[in-house]
Amino acid sequence: MPGGDISEALAVALGEVPDLPFLPELPARGPGADLIGRTAALLVDMPVQATPRGWRLAPRPGRDLRRAIDLMSADLDELEGAASSYRGPFKIQVCGPWTLAASLELTRSVEPALADPGAVADLTASLAEGVAAHAAEVRRRLSGVTLLIQVDEPSLPAVLAGSVPTASGLRRLPGVDGQVAADGLGEVIAAPQGPTVVHCCARDVPFDCITRSGATAVAFDLGQQLGRDGEDAMGEAVESGLGVFAGTADPDDRSTAAAVIDLWRRIGLPDKQLSELVVVTPSCGLAGESPAGARAALARCRRAARLIPELIEEGVR
Repeated sequence: MPGGDISEALAVALGEVPDLPFLPELPARGPGADLIGRTAALLVDMPVQATPRGWRLAPRPGRDLRRAIDLMSADLDELEGAASSYRGPFKIQVCGPWTLAASLELTRSVEPALADPGAVADLTASLAEGVAAHAAEVRRRLSGVTLLIQVDEPSLPAVLAGSVPTASGLRRLPGVDGQVAADGLGEVIAAPQGPTVVHCCARDVPFDCITRSGATAVAFDLGQQLGRDGEDAMGEAVESGLGVFAGTADPDDRSTAAAVIDLWRRIGLPDKQLSELVVVTPSCGLAGESPAGARAALARCRRAARLIPELIEEGVR
């Protein structure tokens, strides 16, 4: 979400999407509020520090880590005050293990942690423990919620394809085997003991890997143009029980709803399942929008979701 006021962002989340509100991320606040730093602060016994290039594993905790921890603690305090009486599904989001491994530098090297299989294993285990503790803390503060954990994996396709660059940029790290990737993702997904959605806004969404990880649902942007192979893979994932969070950037309610229906029918999935299995969302992130634009995008998606059954009844094309 845009801006730096967590109280205002929570008011929008609770007001515009009352059926599935969420704990906002506000990266405009700087290091420790960004996707990588915010999740790295959840790691257990693996401290991190900010660098001019991003984040790295560190030998000991420092002020960068303390700032990230303090930001999350303050956000949870605000959340508890704003939503303590809320009952229903509630979403939190964290960075996934493969994107984290591709983004964090090693302690004594500028290479990504992904270059060291031992570091990846330690990072995955630490993240699983940290995400479980984070989910437990949110449940403690909001006792009436059913928690949905979103795991953001924008780098997963690159990790699988072997296109994550080394520090010099002259080489690429070897691709990770699909089952190994699914197992690592699955370790983190299983830890918080609740429904999970894996979000990948990159091209070539790895539906098979995400399905094998044990995720409840997959989130992706319709604007990525899945292609025939991607649509077939999505159809197989849905038929195996995977839910869909469909991100759209269409300008109005009707075109947003129609875009979701069009994809669903193009794949050949039954209309009656659409409203049961699909959540309509904005396209990848709203941090670049104005506060008013972010609010409008959330409201549009909520209205479009309610419009889908009506358009199906009308036989919209």
